[in-house]
Amino acid sequence: MAKSPATDPLARIAGTLVLVGAGKMGSAMLEGWLARKLPPRKIVVLDPQPSKAIKALGKKGVRINPKGELEKAAVLVLAVKPQIAAETLPPLADLVGPKTLVVSIMAGRPLAFMEKALPSATLVRAMPNTPAAIGRGITVAVPNRKLSAPVRKLAHSLLAATGAVEWIDDERLMDAVTAVSGSGPAYVFLMAEVLARAGTEAGLPPPLAEKLARATVAGSGELLHRSLLDPATLRTNVTSPGGTTAAALEVLMAKDGIQPLMTRAVAAATKRGRELAG
Repeated sequence: MAKSPATDPLARIAGTLVLVGAGKMGSAMLEGWLARKLPPRKIVVLDPQPSKAIKALGKKGVRINPKGELEKAAVLVLAVKPQIAAETLPPLADLVGPKTLVVSIMAGRPLAFMEKALPSATLVRAMPNTPAAIGRGITVAVPNRKLSAPVRKLAHSLLAATGAVEWIDDERLMDAVTAVSGSGPAYVFLMAEVLARAGTEAGLPPPLAEKLARATVAGSGELLHRSLLDPATLRTNVTSPGGTTAAALEVLMAKDGIQPLMTRAVAAATKRGRELAG
């Protein structure tokens, strides 16, 4: 349940929230903040190529690439690609004061990297995922040692605008988090893709195979979301002994089936995250 404006720390930010990078994830977060009643006039967006949708928010009071010197930010959200982080962060140092909360959603960039560029900031490193675009994302966050309880509530409110939030204390887990939930939506979309292709190979017309696969993956995800049962129980409930589902699962759950393949995939993504961190 969303908090009321009177109790939501997000709606009571005293200063400016600066969003650096308004791509898909940054835009999703921005939409969530506005839906949570963060006043548009308190938001500054810095993006070299803002989309039409972002530009349209300027008419509502959001400041898009304002000219002139900006005041110190109450909150600075880094939503740029990690590959350009080294050149993006130093110019932002003038926006950061001792009371500024910096939230980064850059994959692979550790707290130490940001502390070097923005030494005075209170930092939170976070990893959201793309279902944030519909308010159904999940974000995992880890703070640096400067994060106080009140500022943590503000950070939580910022991240919760796009879905569920989990906190961890061990930053070393973030690469695995990225591999599971950050990259995870791509695995699910691939499942829909290959299921449709398999249906076509079985004789279905491609449009029908795609529609069936899409609806099945989406509907199953919603059932998993709403159900109190664990995934294994939900799977068992679909599987009649000796039936068609059991025949398919015998292939998928073989020693060389989907589990070892997924384990290798997550391990590869985790390794890449560590490489990005340097």
